[in-house]
Amino acid sequence: MKKFWKAANFRLKFGLIVTFIFLIIGFVVYYFPHIDPFLNNTYANKLPASAEHWLGTTSMGQDVVWLLIESIHNSLTIGLIVATIGTVVGVFVGLLAGFAGGALDRILMIVTDTFVVIPSLPILIMMTSLMKGSSTTIIMALVLGMFAWAWPSRQIRSMALSIKERDFIHTAKFSGENTIQIVVTEILPFALTWSLSNFMNATLSAIGSESSLAVLGLSPANLVSLGNMIQWARQYNAIFNKQWLWIGAPVVATVILFIGLFMLITGYNDYLSMKRGR
Repeated sequence: MKKFWKAANFRLKFGLIVTFIFLIIGFVVYYFPHIDPFLNNTYANKLPASAEHWLGTTSMGQDVVWLLIESIHNSLTIGLIVATIGTVVGVFVGLLAGFAGGALDRILMIVTDTFVVIPSLPILIMMTSLMKGSSTTIIMALVLGMFAWAWPSRQIRSMALSIKERDFIHTAKFSGENTIQIVVTEILPFALTWSLSNFMNATLSAIGSESSLAVLGLSPANLVSLGNMIQWARQYNAIFNKQWLWIGAPVVATVILFIGLFMLITGYNDYLSMKRGR
């Protein structure tokens, strides 16, 4: 770890620190005992910042701090689930298609290309409409995850096509290993660094997609997320009521999270390039 931290560039260090802080807030502080922030009229309405309510309360009597903490938790959960689905499924399908070739490759790529060219926004709008404003974090993540695997699959297939012609792959074939064994034990290790970079990028994209749907009023109404928190503040005229902390907190948190993840992705890619001597 000391060698890694010393060799890491500024962007990678900054991204790691910011991401770690948000993970602590979303998955450690979140579990501290507290009143459900989604409930209305828990506290007096429109309270200013104080020792009891660090960011005040909303016009519906919700504590802004805990509403923000739950929003970070749910947004990160959605991002991580979508990134896991997109990376795992995309890498497996891409490696299998690239290595197997033939009819299996053509079938998998037809399915993949279908998901690549389908415009995701209309489908997401339709599916969120069918949910009738009621859903869970898991269901929302699965909906977004349907479109997260196709493009990584295309990219990893190109990598598999170049790796499959190397001598150690032919050796594995002659030793009796089947296709799945070769993909998992021989080719997958070469894709791990790319997969980590894709995972971070997919997390950022998923949080951005959910936030965009929420600000448009298309995210489930019972889902406490960064996007929905901004939408609720707009809906209840937080700006006109000069409740800057209510609408400002999720906006600032979203911006910082996006900057942190972006710095982490670009810094990690530069770190890998440096390790390769480029």
